[in-house]
Amino acid sequence: MCGVAGLWHLDQRPVDGAALRRMTRALTHRGPDEEGYHQAAGIGLGHRRLSIIDLSTGQQPLGNEDDSIWVAFNGEIFNYLELRADLEKRGHRFKTRSDTETLVHLYEEKGLDFVDDLNGQFAIALWDGPRRRLVLARDRVGIRPMFHATLADGTVLFGSEMKALLAHGGLRAEIDPAAVGQIATFWVSLPPRTPFKGIEELGPGRMLVLENGRRTLHQYWQHRFPREHEYEEKSIGHWQDAVRELLHDAVRLQLRSDVPVATYLSGGLDSSILTALVKRHHINDLTTFSVGFADARFDEREYQQQMVRHLQTDHREVQVGGADIGRAFTDVVWFAERPMMRTAPAPLLRLAQLVRESGIKVVLTGEGADEVFGGYDLFREDKVRRFWARSPESAWRPALLSRLNRFVDRDPKAEAFFRMFFRTGLEDTADPHYSHRLRWDNTSQIKRVFAPEFRAQMQGDDALMAELEAYLDPGREHWHPLCRAQYLEMTLFMSGYLLNSQGDRMMMGHSVEGRVPFLDHRLIELAARIPPKFKIRGLDEKHILKRAFADILPPAIASRPKQPYRAPIAACFAGDDHNLGAQLLRPEELQRTGFANPAAVGKLLHKARAGGAGLGERDEMAVATVASLQLLNHLFVEGSRIMSQGKTDEERTAVAH
Repeated sequence: MCGVAGLWHLDQRPVDGAALRRMTRALTHRGPDEEGYHQAAGIGLGHRRLSIIDLSTGQQPLGNEDDSIWVAFNGEIFNYLELRADLEKRGHRFKTRSDTETLVHLYEEKGLDFVDDLNGQFAIALWDGPRRRLVLARDRVGIRPMFHATLADGTVLFGSEMKALLAHGGLRAEIDPAAVGQIATFWVSLPPRTPFKGIEELGPGRMLVLENGRRTLHQYWQHRFPREHEYEEKSIGHWQDAVRELLHDAVRLQLRSDVPVATYLSGGLDSSILTALVKRHHINDLTTFSVGFADARFDEREYQQQMVRHLQTDHREVQVGGADIGRAFTDVVWFAERPMMRTAPAPLLRLAQLVRESGIKVVLTGEGADEVFGGYDLFREDKVRRFWARSPESAWRPALLSRLNRFVDRDPKAEAFFRMFFRTGLEDTADPHYSHRLRWDNTSQIKRVFAPEFRAQMQGDDALMAELEAYLDPGREHWHPLCRAQYLEMTLFMSGYLLNSQGDRMMMGHSVEGRVPFLDHRLIELAARIPPKFKIRGLDEKHILKRAFADILPPAIASRPKQPYRAPIAACFAGDDHNLGAQLLRPEELQRTGFANPAAVGKLLHKARAGGAGLGERDEMAVATVASLQLLNHLFVEGSRIMSQGKTDEERTAVAH
């Protein structure tokens, strides 16, 4: 795991070495072990290294035999040993043992198609000197980030995080209201749009090529599902065996490392399967990590301890409360670089700190299994609502909804409201976004807390949905409804939030590399071919995954309903602990920035201080969104002079606080 930064001039003028160093050093948290540079006419590559494989000779940027092709790379290529063996047979000479070097030689063999052979999680900047071609590529589902911007003079900046681009000195941060509006609807901004005007995100599965004044964006991979009635006629046992075999192999590959590897153990099905596979087949003295909450509503330690006793791991945990989350939230926004509707990343930032303090650099996590195998209540809601829509006046069909969202306490009055909520748009099953429409419409109501002038700069509904459709892949109408819902969840929430704001950014904030075996692209492609009836059997979520691994888990874990990972929100900013986020929610600060309505925010905080009565989930999300937007503005817009001075993360955070 590393940080990549660079700049490119079409006219081949010399690169500003000081600016390149500022950009690269803004990513020190991603790679604290080494720093390296490559400069040539019109191109500069910078790299910060977190050494995982080939600790002695793997420094980047790294060139091929004649130094005509150079690469700076963030991530891991898990099948590098197999690729290397084949490339050596073809006559390529290697000077290191690193996975990085396979990239330059594979590019020599296959050109721009080299990414097709990679099994990994990566963001790549490759310079082809003879062709004067710059290639930026990102892994299939967006586990590792990549951003770029073009200055007025044509200079192209690129890097693993936006703070690297802002450190160049030629670009100032400016909040994009349209991106904030998208986040306040979809939870994410739609690539290439980012929260900062003028900075673009390279989307998952995409490659940007700059050559001879031309700019080409190519999508080399996308999620694909069979047509609704064209699934292979094979037994559940066949698919069960295939899932088991492929996940075993994904874990085997992702354990390749020259440093110790640990796992996150939440107590849920996915991390328990992963930890059991690692412990039983690979690492006997396995270290595991988890988060515990002082608030019992969010705490899962009962299940974590069941797995610890079952597997006898060396387990370590961090306990967090609302005050801890509030204090950590400034750093969360600094590393995530975007507004967010949850505080859930904060405990994970604390967990990554514990991992690093324990001397561990690499952890395997269970992210992606819910999206790939149908684990969320959202998927089951979609199934029940479509069933209900076939007989809208039925009294018993909507009663199935009471079996969902079991982590939410509901009295009879709330149950009636719950059903009314899900009746909205019930019969509009032809809507291509039917599975997510209720969530989006409900979430977008938080825009009411924004100031009218700021809200007016956001996209209207037509422009918002047009940008969404332009980003999504065509042909989804031919898929089974579950597959359509999975596609939306993987393309938006998983890639844009789960793997980034809650994943890569929090781990890399403390120089920890996260690996996600459930998102091995071979497993994603296999799962896409599994008939939906085996993913959700009746209303049993992730049915095939439970069947495939029930024999290695305690029964209580194997049959445990999905409990979504959540954390306290409004209370973190409404207590006596006046953290920076709470300070920026004061009326005078809200009035000064002009983003939010001070009276509306004040009313929500008053409810939180009074114990939370009458404070709904949407209200909580509104508080988190405004707090994170205020922090984003404070850290990057009002603190832009700090950004361009090449300060370390510690120095910037001290100034911010």
